[in-house]
Amino acid sequence: MELRRTSHAVYDTKYHLVWAPKYRKLILHGDVQERVKNIFQEIAANHEFEIDTLEVATDHVHIFLSFPPRYSISRVVGMLKSISASVIFKEHPEVKRELWGGDFGKTDISFAP
Repeated sequence: MELRRTSHAVYDTKYHLVWAPKYRKLILHGDVQERVKNIFQEIAANHEFEIDTLEVATDHVHIFLSFPPRYSISRVVGMLKSISASVIFKEHPEVKRELWGGDFGKTDISFAP
């Protein structure tokens, strides 16, 4: 990733997000795994995020991304989790039944130098 520009800023932000479904359930497999990848890529394209690395395991997701400074990290995490959860719950109701709280999970964030 190199320096990126908007009309009012030059930035080079890098964040490593690790997201795990609630109770570390093994729900990210098969069609759900592929759909989660596609959803994150669609969100990134729609909001000018740049995903450097995206890996979806059966019990967690690693995303290394950059985004414009007009977004806070909490807003980005909120968008990624809320949009992906609503789409997955709608398209795969068995996942919602598996996570009986209706909550998708916890996200850990680290900042890259």
